[in-house]
Formats: sequence, C-alpha cells, structure tokens
Amino acid sequence: MHIPDGFINGATSLGAGVLAAGGLGAALRQGSRALKDRQIPLAGLVAAFVFALQMLNFPVAAGTSGHLLGGALAAVLLGPWMGIVVLSVVVIVQALLFADGGVSALGLNIINMGLLTAIVGWGAFRLLMAVLPKRTASVVGAAVGAGWLSVIVSSLGFVVAYALGGSGQAPIGTVLGAMTGVHSLIGIGEGLITGVIVAAVLGVRPDLVYGAQKYDLEKSRRLTPGRTATAGFVALGLVVAVSLVVFVAPFADSNPDGLERVAENQGFAATAEDSVTAESPLADYGVSGVSDERVGTIVAGVIGVILVFAVGVAILAATRRKRSRATSNSGP
Repeated sequence: MHIPDGFINGATSLGAGVLAAGGLGAALRQGSRALKDRQIPLAGLVAAFVFALQMLNFPVAAGTSGHLLGGALAAVLLGPWMGIVVLSVVVIVQALLFADGGVSALGLNIINMGLLTAIVGWGAFRLLMAVLPKRTASVVGAAVGAGWLSVIVSSLGFVVAYALGGSGQAPIGTVLGAMTGVHSLIGIGEGLITGVIVAAVLGVRPDLVYGAQKYDLEKSRRLTPGRTATAGFVALGLVVAVSLVVFVAPFADSNPDGLERVAENQGFAATAEDSVTAESPLADYGVSGVSDERVGTIVAGVIGVILVFAVGVAILAATRRKRSRATSNSGP
C-alpha cells in the first residue's frame, strides 16, 4: 500500500503532506494527555512489531501479495491517537531509510496507512463492541472486523488521491473497483493477524490492551492483569519481532502487493519514480555490500525493528516530558 513518488502529482502530494502533519501533530497532543510512562515502551514495541509484520508479505491471489497495515491493531492496543503516532513513525522510517514509499508521497502514506487505518479501525472496533457481548472474545472479534475495514478504507484513500491528482489515465471507476476488490482480500489477512495478536496480548497482559479497558470485563479471568512486568513483556515482544524478521521475512511472498498489482493492471505503474532515498544503504530492505539477499533482508529488518522502537520511544518520551513541563508551568 506504500505509494511511490510519481503516482500522485506534486500539488496533491503537498496538500496531503500538510494534512498529514496537522493530523500527526493533533495525535501527539491528544495522545500525550493520557500517556503514562509505562505506555511509552509499549508504543515503541507496537511500532517495531508493525514494522516487522509489514515485511511479511503473504499471498492473496493471481500473483498478488498483501501485508499488514497495522493501524487497527495499534489503535486497539494503544488507542487511536497513539495508533496514528505509531504508524506514522513506521511509515516515516520506511520512506527515509528503506526507500519504501516515496518521500514526496510521505503525507499520502501517513494519511492512508496511519490516520485512516487508526481512526476507522478504532471507530469500527467501538461500533462492533457496542453490539457484541462484553467479553474478551468480543474484543478479539471486533479487532478482526476493524482490521478488515481499515484496509478497505485505506484503499479508498488512495482512490481519492488518484482522483484528485493521479498521473495515470485509468478511469477512476476502474481503479476504485480494482483497489477495493484486491484489498477486500488483503483485509482478511489483516483482520486475522490483528485478531491473533490482540488475543495473544489479552492472554498475557490484558491490562495493556487499551480497547479492552473501555468495557466492564472485570469478571473475566482472562482480564486479570498478568504478573509479567511491562519491561519483560516489551523485551519478549522485541525478541518475537526480531525472530519474525530472521526466520520468516526472507521467505515472504515476493509478488507485487495490492497497489502495485492494480498499477500494473491499469497501466500507471510506469509513472512511479525512484525515491530520493533509493541509494540508502538499507534501500529495499537490503544492505549495501551484502550480496546474499536473505542475509541482507535479515540485517536490514533487525536494524529497522530496533530503530523504529528507539525512534518511537524517543518521540513519545519527549512529548511526555514537554506535556509534563507544560502542566507544571500552568499550575498555581
């Protein structure tokens, strides 16, 4: 779903950049109001985990692959505001260091993969929980539905951008049908992955699932807070993320993802331009000078997991300190 440079014209990309910056700023302000110190490393872990999972393309159909977007997952685990921040960190690091998604298209990708997926995912989760029994199983089921819908809406975000400033000549209706069709299938994978991860966290540290805390689920034994310290949970999560990169990422499906396949089929793939970061030592999830592609993927992926975690923690810690100082200065 990463939009490369060239698919969307400069004016539309610039407008999206302004909107994305405003949305990310609002998310940081709103999220910092309720942000607790123990949530900062957890947010960094979610960012690192999403980064790792986005490297694991899975087959969909007809030579097409898909990968997790992660906005709904982040929103259920952290809340919508922190979900936006986490996905934005992932997308920014991917564009600047891994040449995954264009730099001029960075605003578009933050909107489609961060703002839309987190906001719509959270809204869908809350709507589903409003009608489902207030049980932990419902939290998992609602997360599955939220994950699926978030992918569909993200694909619609691209269609809107293409309608406003697409470089290709494909009819909008055709692009709309192709994008929603393939991403409705990719969304199934997104929903299942989201549900599995939410269920796993609920089984170990249900007190860390933001979405579950919105409901009266105290009678469920599964919602008894786990004994494992947050630091230990984060450390274990990072080990799992690194393990996915080491043992699974080198064997991910290499077929084009949903957006790439649609671009090829609809004749606007050739409008893509090389990113200004295409010469990065980590471009395309490889490592300059490492001839073995699998080894390069592993090294780049491990660097990415650690870096995304560190950047996420640093940004949120700085935001938390700034908020604390502002609160102290406004006191009597």
